[in-house]
Amino acid sequence: MPHTVFIDGAAGTTGLEIVERLEDRPEFELVILDDNERKESATRRRALNDSDFAILCLPDDAAVEAAQMLDADSATRLIDASSAHRTASGWIYGFPEIIGSQVIAGAKKVTNPGCYPTGFLALVTPLVRAKHLPASWPLTINAVSGFSGGGRAMIERFGSEEGQDIAWRGYGYGFGHKHLAEMQQKAGLKYPPVFAPAVVPAFRGMVVEVPLPLEAMPSASTADCMRDTLMEAYADSPIITVREDVVPELVLERDAPATDAMELFVFASPDGGQARLVARLDNLGKGASGAAVQNLNLMAGLDPTIGLALPAA
Repeated sequence: MPHTVFIDGAAGTTGLEIVERLEDRPEFELVILDDNERKESATRRRALNDSDFAILCLPDDAAVEAAQMLDADSATRLIDASSAHRTASGWIYGFPEIIGSQVIAGAKKVTNPGCYPTGFLALVTPLVRAKHLPASWPLTINAVSGFSGGGRAMIERFGSEEGQDIAWRGYGYGFGHKHLAEMQQKAGLKYPPVFAPAVVPAFRGMVVEVPLPLEAMPSASTADCMRDTLMEAYADSPIITVREDVVPELVLERDAPATDAMELFVFASPDGGQARLVARLDNLGKGASGAAVQNLNLMAGLDPTIGLALPAA
């Protein structure tokens, strides 16, 4: 008998991509409400409480409201794709490669990582844990994403006449970005990183970079040690690949196909005094919808890669 999955917010970008990954899966029966049904509180509450799983693809406030609709004795297990619960107690952080697949498999409430934090944490967390990076160092992040990460408003803006003239859009200059607490907490850092995000006129795709002045960092390891540690950390992952080759450039294609894979790179200067940690991923894949499906697979006792868009082995 298939597991019932209620997708609350199936009309949004993340919800649509989750539906696309699940609609032909015999293991799951999707429960999707139309606009009129979603406006009926009783109908929505019933869908939340009667399903085996509910995936919340909602703005933060609406996700909090939806989670509170669950009855105390409800057996429904939640996956929240918003940022509402990423540092909240009682929620398991849905990054299997960092938290552990078995932890997520047994969880009642899972909160999906953010797209930028997915790249940052994949690079930094194993290195801080292994003491190759000092947790007290003030890290910086330079990152760029496809415009789909900004949701419907951003997609409409880039699709408008005005958007045709946008080549690069930097933001977060007011500091206090909502991803910072998540990145600091999950990586075990003393200070929140300085985060410099930007958007480019590609629909999907993301590059997250952490520059490291190794010669100035106390107790930091060499770039080779960091690469070896990352390779060991993700040796069994079918989703995260640590690249050994040194490529001359990295690109995001304007019309790249969807992927749920992620690549990690460690670049070093010839004298070893500087390094650049880089993650390349799909902000709608491992950065959002693909991660939700991976977590759903684990919670349902299935192979975590079923339904994901991954390169052939």
